[in-house]
Amino acid sequence: MKIVVKLFASLSDLLPADSRANSMEVVVHDDATANQIIDLLQLPRKKVHLVLQNGLFVEPQDRDLPLIKEGDAIAFWPPIAGG
Repeated sequence: MKIVVKLFASLSDLLPADSRANSMEVVVHDDATANQIIDLLQLPRKKVHLVLQNGLFVEPQDRDLPLIKEGDAIAFWPPIAGG
């Protein structure tokens, strides 16, 4: 199935050169999980702090559940610091 993956902040440096608006289309198997997508994209799990599915927070304990559907947008954020 096709999904859209969005990478933000320092993770956006890992996007392919031809990606647009911090996102890329990815083909994954029908029972893909957020953690499998992280691994597929070779993102360091320690650097993925926040996961959103269609704008909704995915709890860390749910990242191994096959909740992703065709056309979903999955966003990954690193820890953010600021003041």
